[in-house]
Amino acid sequence: MSRPRRAPTRKIDGIILLDKPQGLSSNQALQKVRTLLRADKAGHTGALDPLATGMLPICLGEATKIAGLLLGSRKAYRTRVQLGVETDTDDSEGVAMENFPVPTLTRERIEAVLPRFTGNIQQVPPRYSALKREGEPLYRRARRGEAFEVAARPVCIHAIQVVAVGEDWFDLDVECGSGTYIRSLARDLGRALQSGGHVTRLRRLWVEPFGAQSMHPLDALIECAHPGDEALNGIILPIEAGLAHWRQLRLDPDPMTRLRFGQRIPTNEPAGLVLVVDSAGVAQGLAEVDCEGTLHAKRLFVPGRGSMSGH
Repeated sequence: MSRPRRAPTRKIDGIILLDKPQGLSSNQALQKVRTLLRADKAGHTGALDPLATGMLPICLGEATKIAGLLLGSRKAYRTRVQLGVETDTDDSEGVAMENFPVPTLTRERIEAVLPRFTGNIQQVPPRYSALKREGEPLYRRARRGEAFEVAARPVCIHAIQVVAVGEDWFDLDVECGSGTYIRSLARDLGRALQSGGHVTRLRRLWVEPFGAQSMHPLDALIECAHPGDEALNGIILPIEAGLAHWRQLRLDPDPMTRLRFGQRIPTNEPAGLVLVVDSAGVAQGLAEVDCEGTLHAKRLFVPGRGSMSGH
């Protein structure tokens, strides 16, 4: 029997801010979006656990070239910390390892321990994490029941705010830098309160620089996933939306062409990385001004991006 033909892909360039549903891994969510839109290339920036929901930026086509630049961005979460139990995964999807008494909870008691976890701190990641040791993710070793220690590493937590307090749980808003594990924070806060702790709810509220942008659930994408559907224009952000914090350098057509041919362009701009845009303000790629005052290309986007024609 002949194998069924795969639907042809099409060129789509830009960024979708997916509202990831609970139960899907980040890669599963990415593949669903890619299949729905029949995009030729796709990648996500910063994984979310299957338990988590919320903002997952998905880069399509030429936007995959900037995905790595978004991984280190500041992020914000809302989480629920359940006290009284530590699990092997530090969340509610794991196996309970030990039970603890729960102290009388007040907002003041919780806020009293928060300064220990704010600023530049050392944090031990969960044993069940995608961090690699000798080329293998830690979660695979944990699933095999191997005994191993996870080293602490530096992370930055910019702010923590208590949102709500229950009898044996509390909700937090957390703003943090790249590499921070909210599951580890829940575990460590539980210990600081002389009780075990783990995450039962986790939602990513925003990822810099998309704080003011709307997220789109999978259902909305299903409705728009048709060739030429104009509704996609209101969902797919241009590449430059992901580089809003970058310094821009506008080039006329002639120097832009020379840059694409690998030539160095004299400029009076200060040294450093820049986002090169054309005369219409459309991002053309990343370039660098060296200390000698010349501009050279680092990673340029393919001309004519933004089409959704099948190929």
